[in-house]
Amino acid sequence: MEWWKTGELEKGGSRHVREEVVQVELWQRQATEQWYYIKRIMLAGLAVCFLLLQRSFARFSMQVRQVEGVPQYVLDYAPLVWLHEEEAFFPSDIYAQVTNTHPNINLTTIEDPPSPLTLENLDILNAYGHNGRNVFLTSNLDVTTEPVWLTGIVPDSTGETREITSSVIIVNDRGSGKVDAFYMYFYAYNQGNTVFFQELGDHIGDWEHNMIRFHNGTPQAMWFSQHNNGQAFTYDAVEKKGIRPISYSAKGSHANYGVQGTHDHLIPDLNLPAGFLQDYTSKGLLWDPTLSAYHYNYSATDHSFESINGSPVGAMYYRGRWGDQQYPDDDPKQPPPFFGFRKFVSGPTGPWDKHLNRTKICPDNGILCIVRDSLVP
Repeated sequence: MEWWKTGELEKGGSRHVREEVVQVELWQRQATEQWYYIKRIMLAGLAVCFLLLQRSFARFSMQVRQVEGVPQYVLDYAPLVWLHEEEAFFPSDIYAQVTNTHPNINLTTIEDPPSPLTLENLDILNAYGHNGRNVFLTSNLDVTTEPVWLTGIVPDSTGETREITSSVIIVNDRGSGKVDAFYMYFYAYNQGNTVFFQELGDHIGDWEHNMIRFHNGTPQAMWFSQHNNGQAFTYDAVEKKGIRPISYSAKGSHANYGVQGTHDHLIPDLNLPAGFLQDYTSKGLLWDPTLSAYHYNYSATDHSFESINGSPVGAMYYRGRWGDQQYPDDDPKQPPPFFGFRKFVSGPTGPWDKHLNRTKICPDNGILCIVRDSLVP
């Protein structure tokens, strides 16, 4: 190296070298930090993509299952049910209602009851108590202790109640292209309405339903069960998701309505947006009953049920009640009566008693049948 260059290095070159080294280190640090942020952005992006992909698989599916022996249009047009956002008693396993109860008559356990009871042989209880009509499937546990089995199963993101069967689809082919399809929904517990701070009308077991009347595979009208009666609308009038009609299940009572909101049901077939006996519906969780259902054909000629795809048929013939008998006033579980009304009342009858061969879209119960062409509460 020439002497003048050496002198320059000795005077200030080392400073320039250090500055260059510092600049290189700074550049490397900046590059490292930039790569770190880039990696974070990439990982965040991958996480978002994963979540979106996961949601695409888990989100509610409109694809309806095929069941051999069931007309495809019965499934294609099957109702979807909105459960209330504050619902506490969800769709329940029908068989669990048998395993968690025992048969009673007049508040007394049947001596040496048939065992074990299943959904396939449940109709053997028709040999007791006035052809089964006085038989009550009575909870093994004190219902005031809120047994877990009464709460049911929360539908998942696809609308399915996993690992249980919580609904029944019954097809009544009336001939000449006319078919009535009943969509029965089962809940282990019915929470009654609150009136003047008094909860009234609770009962073990709850069967609710929609019915759609078809003609040559085309839906004509739809029935919504509500307490002692219900409502009917044309298919064109009801709310839909795709081609599938929407039914709103009321909080606790599970009565079915065509719209969300408040429904006073004091007067049959004339629901008002406010009143004395109120139900409440909202878009909480969307349930697809077809994903966990038993299937049957019904013959009006001899009132018989035909199992489809191995569905247990004995439960359809059982004529007793699917819950406890109303507790006496002196039972510690029964609060004092409120103007003659009780908190706990008797459980309901099953699908066989839901007017499966009705003349009109409404049950043949003597109440005027109005088929509305617009939605009301």
